[in-house]
Amino acid sequence: MGRFCLISLPPSPTTSSFPTYSLGCSLMAIEAARLSPSIAAAAFLASRPPLALRPFSLRRRFPLLRVLANSSGGDGRVVALSSSELRKRRGLSSSSGAADSASDGDEKLRSLRRLFARPDVAIDAYIVPSQDAHQSEFIAECFTRRAYLTGFTGSAGTAVVTKNKAALWTDGRYFLQAEKELSHHWTLMRSGNHGVPTTSEWLNDVLPSGCRVGIDPFLFSFDAAEELKDSIANKNHELVLVQGMNLVDEIWGDARPNPPKEPTRVHDIKYAGIDVPSKLSFIRSQLAENGCDAVVISMLDEVAWLLNMRGSDVPHSPVFYSYLIVEVSTATLFVDNSKVSKDVLEHLEQAGVKLKPYEAIISEVERKKILRQFNRENIIFAMLLLIKTLIALSRLAEKGAKLWLDSSSVNAAIITAFKSSCDMKKKGKAGEEVGEKEASSNDRITGDPSVHNGVISAVYNVSPVALAKSVKNDAEIEGMKNSHLRDAAALAEFWCWLEEEICKSVPLTEVQIAEKLLEFRQKQDGFIETSFDTISGYGANGAIIHYRPTPESCSSVGSDNLFLLDSGAQYIDGTTDITRTVHFGEASPRQKECFTRVLQGHIALDQAVFPERTPGFVLDVLARSSLWKIGLDYRHGTGHGVGAALNVHEGPQSISYRYGNLTALQKGMIVSNEPGYYEDNSFGIRIENLLLVKELNLANSFGGISYLGFEKLTFVPIQSKLIESSLMSPSEINWVNDYHEEVWEKVSPLLSGHSRDWLWKNTRPLLDV
Repeated sequence: MGRFCLISLPPSPTTSSFPTYSLGCSLMAIEAARLSPSIAAAAFLASRPPLALRPFSLRRRFPLLRVLANSSGGDGRVVALSSSELRKRRGLSSSSGAADSASDGDEKLRSLRRLFARPDVAIDAYIVPSQDAHQSEFIAECFTRRAYLTGFTGSAGTAVVTKNKAALWTDGRYFLQAEKELSHHWTLMRSGNHGVPTTSEWLNDVLPSGCRVGIDPFLFSFDAAEELKDSIANKNHELVLVQGMNLVDEIWGDARPNPPKEPTRVHDIKYAGIDVPSKLSFIRSQLAENGCDAVVISMLDEVAWLLNMRGSDVPHSPVFYSYLIVEVSTATLFVDNSKVSKDVLEHLEQAGVKLKPYEAIISEVERKKILRQFNRENIIFAMLLLIKTLIALSRLAEKGAKLWLDSSSVNAAIITAFKSSCDMKKKGKAGEEVGEKEASSNDRITGDPSVHNGVISAVYNVSPVALAKSVKNDAEIEGMKNSHLRDAAALAEFWCWLEEEICKSVPLTEVQIAEKLLEFRQKQDGFIETSFDTISGYGANGAIIHYRPTPESCSSVGSDNLFLLDSGAQYIDGTTDITRTVHFGEASPRQKECFTRVLQGHIALDQAVFPERTPGFVLDVLARSSLWKIGLDYRHGTGHGVGAALNVHEGPQSISYRYGNLTALQKGMIVSNEPGYYEDNSFGIRIENLLLVKELNLANSFGGISYLGFEKLTFVPIQSKLIESSLMSPSEINWVNDYHEEVWEKVSPLLSGHSRDWLWKNTRPLLDV
């Protein structure tokens, strides 16, 4: 069993002082004062068994869930080369700008390591993950700590800094990007590659036995923190919850951006389909079935969906920073009051949702003390938001409420605070802090995971909102279909324009093309913003799976190589995500074969028929099989869930080679179909449509079960000249022809002039050769 330690820091030289509270309050209040939202480390969880297969055990003091620890191993392990080593081997030289960046990165590391030595910190390593306290993939700029520290701007990755080493873990989507962006001070760890250690395995290798590994508990989910604690225990390391400040925030200082203050809005019932009282009624029925009194909702898209609200705090995602607690007879939204307009307030009141002002949460004495000590607007905002959430949880614990907690998404700080409150209630000593006592391995309760110290206090399960949100209702499906048709019209106009410009040899960069696409989308009714940063990659840049062009370093697009464009939009009634790969000149035989095999995988998945209760990973092989036949593959999943006028990446469903996700695909879910192939430093290919899972009417029903298939939502031509027809079967050629006929029928009424002519030309049938 590994050691687990909590330290609470006194005021740092760069922040105001803060009073010492009992563990229950200080854990949230101190954290809130410095805006420290958290993440579940996705890199840790990707290789782990699903939660349903992990044994539960609860501990008395800091009750992190018990999971199987990793073996540290070490002998013969392959250690990834640093980015500088890779550049040397490839003959790449650094520009002066890169040198400046390296110098800056080195200073950040030096500043961070100086904090390690402070007596009140006293750690040997510090882990910096990517997301915010709500597990958001896209986050507000003020929470991009890992990007600030490392210079790597990809959306997924974990940085680990020791006293003399610094390493960054990311997955195959970002290998090439990380090589370009990391300075020589960082070692790139290519997660998933053979022989590459996990973060905990690496720490066990590079640190001597008995070291202290620090984390911000708001930046790890409950499950991820427990997994990390058990893994590093193999070398007798201690996991330290650093309270009072985030170490990256300390070195970021006053340059750190302020948190968002954007207003929220009501998501109209004609798009939402189900009103808020009905959704809350469903959640309460789930509480009753599971014997719970309340549930904490921390995922931002879940709060937005449940309350039929939208916001704009996070780029590309119509969500707002908040928490929601739903009880048997009440519901309370914790959000900055300044974001709530009169219309939104009326909407919430009609649904029976309370919106508590900050000053009503904390006692007058505490409130005045806090407001005297913190005068920065952004600190007050986050501090009070998290304080009031904690106090509500503490009150639930005091009442002996049985709480439903999704330990895979709710951060370790919140759940630990709730457990601490339960402990203090049981002991009957209001001023006693659990952290002052040692945990006992004999104090665990086996069996029911909801039992803690003999008191039923919590149930750990996936949020009841997650699955309900993923299965779209009729209004959401209609909105998704309508928004995709408008988006298709914008894309047809865009591709028509781009082809004409390239034919005229007009110089255009990847960034200019992305900006022009945005202009065409902005003309469509209901457009709000992009659903992610447009991936506009020409030639070798297309091989960077999640490439993001910048004006300083982007390429010009021409007619000598493939051009990959992955883009999407947020509309008032739906969310889109589409990728097309084209060539404005003559593709090589190699490029045409690779494109055709990617298309064959796309067709195979699109045509899949499968029994109900089939998890998405079962279908992943269909998209890869054609590539496998010639020894090719791609380093990303084949499909992700998509929200309805919500996040472009949505769980719990997916189609991926990662077999840990056992979520079954269900009628009404929406997933992407996006196989690809990427030839490093040469070109990239991806073809992506969105699909709606539907029930099929078949001649048979073996075992009395239903069979499912897919309905296309995306209607944009696939470039025919890149298809090597000789590799295609007659049925595959028919699929392309049928698809293009459907594209013409659905999208042509929305077009006129040159763009309509372009659509006609690009939807002509393939010849069966």
